[in-house]
Amino acid sequence: MFQTGPLDFSLAMLRVCEDICARHGQFQHIDMSQVAVTFAQARSHVMHGLQAKLTPMRFENGDITARRDGQMWTVQRLFMEQREMLYILTFYLPRFLNQPFKEKLVTVVHELFHISARFDGDIRRLPGHYHVHSHSQKEYDDQMAVYVDEYLRTKPGPVLDFLKDNFQSLRDTHGGVVGLQVPIPKLIPCDERKSA
Repeated sequence: MFQTGPLDFSLAMLRVCEDICARHGQFQHIDMSQVAVTFAQARSHVMHGLQAKLTPMRFENGDITARRDGQMWTVQRLFMEQREMLYILTFYLPRFLNQPFKEKLVTVVHELFHISARFDGDIRRLPGHYHVHSHSQKEYDDQMAVYVDEYLRTKPGPVLDFLKDNFQSLRDTHGGVVGLQVPIPKLIPCDERKSA
């Protein structure tokens, strides 16, 4: 097949996420037009380590400000094509692409499941002290594997094909792998002075 340029990893992953959200009921509250899909370079080439992360662009309950250590803070906002992003979904390359196919999908749904059911820029907060992954990250990931199996039973088709290759194979086939890179937004102190 003739290739017209490097693989746009961010666009390809956006399409995967859109497909998952369209096909699986656990993710249908997610509007991927407000999720920036990005990549960052892994600091080492080992297989283990961080594969991906979700950065929420709001505080608890979708608030744009929060008080920490006596100071009010807000989050630096991100707009793409005049649309505000509520989340940044970052994949670490080449590490993510060098995982087995199903592990890649488990990573994707793991991060998507962190998105609040209200889709308000906050993370999903699970009951108990360990509100991000519940009391057991293994049980959390086991549940994500169930969601992947359910998704795959819908027969997604060619949208997933590129995930069956590793980073080097994709680079060789397409002549490169490119994508969107976005600096992690900063917390900004709010000026609490009242206007006269």
